Amino acid sequence: MGGACRPGSELEILSPFQLYFNPHLVFRRLQIWRLVTNFLFFGPLGFSFFFNMLFVFRYCRMLEEGSFRGRKADFVFMFLFGGALMTLLGLLGSLFFLGQALMAMLVYVWSRRSPQVRVNFFGLTFQAPFLPWALMGFSLLLGNSILVDLLGIAVGHIYYFLEDVFPNQPGGKRLLLTPGFLKLLLDAREEDPNYLPLPEEQPGAHLPPQH
Repeated sequence: MGGACRPGSELEILSPFQLYFNPHLVFRRLQIWRLVTNFLFFGPLGFSFFFNMLFVFRYCRMLEEGSFRGRKADFVFMFLFGGALMTLLGLLGSLFFLGQALMAMLVYVWSRRSPQVRVNFFGLTFQAPFLPWALMGFSLLLGNSILVDLLGIAVGHIYYFLEDVFPNQPGGKRLLLTPGFLKLLLDAREEDPNYLPLPEEQPGAHLPPQH
């Protein structure tokens, strides 16, 4: 048992073979979790692992608290759209672990929505839109395949174009519409300005009368 887990798990808990995306195992053996877990694997514990985890957390949080503030349903839908597209394109390139692509997508969307922000990357300072390319170059220096980074950048650009660029073009419209059930589940309901509260809902309605 221990030998089966040793190839990819530093903690002897899970093996990458239990996590990677395999369409045969997903659809024939109903191992549905692989649709998600392949985005959560960043390699064995080491510098690259912690680097990718840090960037996913940082830019996920910056997006959620920035351009997606008050829009939780749209935020989740970005992940669903990006994840589905990366999975389909990853099949064409025989990519079975897409965690790094997810990181590249998040960084790309944030960078395009924050074009004037200056970032510091290992002592180099430049404007945010150059960050995804700097990360890809750094990945190349670490000996990783840049195909995964390019996939994340491509999907991030497709999302950004459909969500932010095309709707603002002459004759354009918003093509990525967040499903209503996500908005119902995740977004706070907007108060109807014409709503008249019932008497028992009025402030102080439950207070005893003052003598």
